[in-house]
Amino acid sequence: MDTKIGALDVCKPPCNDVGSIPHNDVVSTLQSSPASTALNSAESTLGRHLARRLVQIGATDVFSVPGDFNLTLLDHLIAEPGLNLIGCCNELNAGYAADGFARSRGVGACVVTFTVGGGLSVLNAVAGAYSENLPVICIVGGPNSNDYGTNRILHHTIGLPDFSQELRCFQTVTCFQNASPFTFSISCNLPGLPHPTFCREPVPFVISPRLSNHMGLEAAVEAAAEFLNKAVKPVMVGGPKLRVAKASEAFVELADACGYALAVMPSAKGLVPENHPHFIGTYWGAVSTGFCAEIVESADAYLFAGPIFNDYSSVGYSLLLKKDKAIIVQPDRVMIANGPAFGCVLMRDFLGALVKRLKQNTTAYENYHRIYVPEGHPLKCEPKEALRVNVMFQHIQKMLSSETAVIAETGDSWFNCQKLKLPPGCGYEFQMQYGSIGCFQVTAQDVSTMLRCGQKTIIFLINNGGYTIEVEIHDGPYNVIKNWNYTGLVDAIHNGEGKCWTTKVHCEEELIEAIGTATGAKKDCLCFIEVIVHKDDTSKELLEWGSRVAAANGRPPNPQ
Repeated sequence: MDTKIGALDVCKPPCNDVGSIPHNDVVSTLQSSPASTALNSAESTLGRHLARRLVQIGATDVFSVPGDFNLTLLDHLIAEPGLNLIGCCNELNAGYAADGFARSRGVGACVVTFTVGGGLSVLNAVAGAYSENLPVICIVGGPNSNDYGTNRILHHTIGLPDFSQELRCFQTVTCFQNASPFTFSISCNLPGLPHPTFCREPVPFVISPRLSNHMGLEAAVEAAAEFLNKAVKPVMVGGPKLRVAKASEAFVELADACGYALAVMPSAKGLVPENHPHFIGTYWGAVSTGFCAEIVESADAYLFAGPIFNDYSSVGYSLLLKKDKAIIVQPDRVMIANGPAFGCVLMRDFLGALVKRLKQNTTAYENYHRIYVPEGHPLKCEPKEALRVNVMFQHIQKMLSSETAVIAETGDSWFNCQKLKLPPGCGYEFQMQYGSIGCFQVTAQDVSTMLRCGQKTIIFLINNGGYTIEVEIHDGPYNVIKNWNYTGLVDAIHNGEGKCWTTKVHCEEELIEAIGTATGAKKDCLCFIEVIVHKDDTSKELLEWGSRVAAANGRPPNPQ
C-alpha cells in the first residue's frame, strides 16, 4: 500500500531517544544568570525548567503518550505557557511526529514512558531521525529514583532488575544518551523537584559555532578550483546532507556563479529551488528524471555536496560514476577525486569560498538543453476508465504552490513524486536512507490526532492492495495485505468531532471532482481521498529500480 500525503500543513513529525539528540548537537548550559528574573516556587522545578528550555530551542510542540512513569512530568510541561503538548495514539507515531516537526521547525521532541514506550516502541522512529541527521529529543519518564540499584523488579521491564536495557538500545541510534535524573530520562518522582538554579531564568540558549580550519579551507578550495577549472563539462549535484550542513543557500550561490548544470539526489529534493535556471532534475542513476543521468554521468567532473550513496540511492550500486572525476563535499570534510582529503572544513564555508575561484562554465547545461525533449501531450483517461497513477500525479502537480508541501511515503510515491516540479516555496519531505515502509495500516490511528489538532491536510491514499515496492523487488503472497474500508475507517475515527471529509475515487472524473471539493468547499477540513488503482499500476522507474535492487540483494556469498 503506497500512501502519499500531499499539500498543506501536516501534523508536524519528529523523534529521538532517551535524552538524546541525533547528530546535530543541541546543547545548552543549565546555569542561572544572577541578573535574571526570579521565578515563583511552582515554576522553579526540574519539570518546568525542562519545559522552558524546550521552548527556547524551538520545540514548542511536544508529542507525547502518557504512561505511569511520565504523568507528573506531563503536568509540568502542560503548565508551561509557550509549550503545546500534543497527545498521540502510540509512541511510534509520536516519534514520527517529532521527526516531522524537526524537519519543519529545526528541532523536535517527544515524551514517552519507560521501556514499553521509550526504548522498545519509539526506537524505530528515533533510528529514522538519526539516519536523516534530524535533531530530535526523546524524553523518557523513568522509574522512581529510589528503585535504581535496589535489585527490585519493576513493571514495564523484561523481568530483570537491570534498568539499563532501554539506554543500551538507544546508544547506537543517538548521538547522546544519559539516564541520570538531570538529562532526559527523568525519574517519575523528580519533575517537581525544586532547585536553587531553577529559581531564575537560565542563561539564554546558545550553541558555540563550529569553525573551519582556515589553512585546511584554503587548501581545499585551491585543490577543488584547480580540479574543476580544468574540466570541460563539470556538473553539481546536491545531496541530503545539505540540510544538516545548512548549506543549501551556499550551494545555490555557487551554482549561480559558475553556471554548472545543477541536479539533486532523490533524497535532496526540496533542498534546492527547482526554478533555478540551470536545474536539470533528479540524478538517480537509471531512474533519474529525463536526460539528467546522461548529463551527470557523461561529465568529466562532478561536485557532490552532501551525498549519501547507499544501495537505494545508487540503484543497487549501478551508478556510472568514477571516483577520479568526483569532488565529495560532506558537512565537515572535502575529498578531491583520488587525491587529498581535507578535514575540519565546513561545507558552507567551502562552497562560499569556492564561489570566487571557479570560472564560469555552462557547457553541461547547454548540452542538456540541446538534448532535452519536452514532455508530450498530457495523459488523459478515457471517460470512466480506471484511474491510472500517472494521471493522478498530473492533477497533484496542478495543486502545488508556495503554500503547499508534499510528503512522499516509502513506496512507488518516491518515484512519482520525484517527477513533480516544485514551485518556489513548496516543501518536500521523504525518508530515503532509513526507508521505513509507508503503509497506512501502520499509522492510521493518528489521523485522530490530526483531527484533534485541526489539521487541513489532504491525504491521497493509493489503494493498490499491497506492498507494491516490495513486489517489484521480490514478489510473494506476503506482499498482499487485507483490504480495509479506508474511508470508513477515517469516518469512524472522525466520529463527528472535528472537520473531516472522505471520498473514494475510481476514475479521472471522480478525482477532479474530489480535488475540487478538497481545495474548495472542504478546504478547512482534513480531506482523505482513497484512490483505487490496479495492483500492477506502477511507475517505470520502480520497475527498473526494483530489478536492480533485487540483483544487488541476490548476490551470492563471497567465499573471501
